[in-house]
Amino acid sequence: MRRKDREITDSDRIQEIIDACQCMRIAFADGACAYIVPVNFGYDKAGKAFYFHGAAQGRKIDLIRQNGYAGFEMDTEHRLVTADEACGFSFEYSSIVGKGRITMVDDPEEKRHGLDCIMEHMAGGGRWEYPDPMLKLTAVIRLDVEELCAKSNR
Repeated sequence: MRRKDREITDSDRIQEIIDACQCMRIAFADGACAYIVPVNFGYDKAGKAFYFHGAAQGRKIDLIRQNGYAGFEMDTEHRLVTADEACGFSFEYSSIVGKGRITMVDDPEEKRHGLDCIMEHMAGGGRWEYPDPMLKLTAVIRLDVEELCAKSNR
């Protein structure tokens, strides 16, 4: 990281940033181009894994199966800092960037766990049911974090 003065290493603060984010962007290599898609997510802190869900077909699913690796980014706490001169403007934020192995989840119990992580993050606590027919149609994806960097300009 170039700006070490903005680096966050405290695991509690990193978790706060993850908790505050509503959207994560996952990025894939697609030939000579990058393919980036925004997703909602859940985080399994113990397993250091993010979970996503969606349709079982499409470009994202093809790239997961093809590459098995992805980058990710999330950010929050945005605030424009104004000044009298253009060069004095700045932007406050907190962000996380990382990469890791990404796979489709096939096991029904892990699918339920992944969906529970997503529902916990997006909707808070509660008990959720996932009927078997819906579970079979829903793609659940796990990204195992191999590298994660957090940064803040506050």
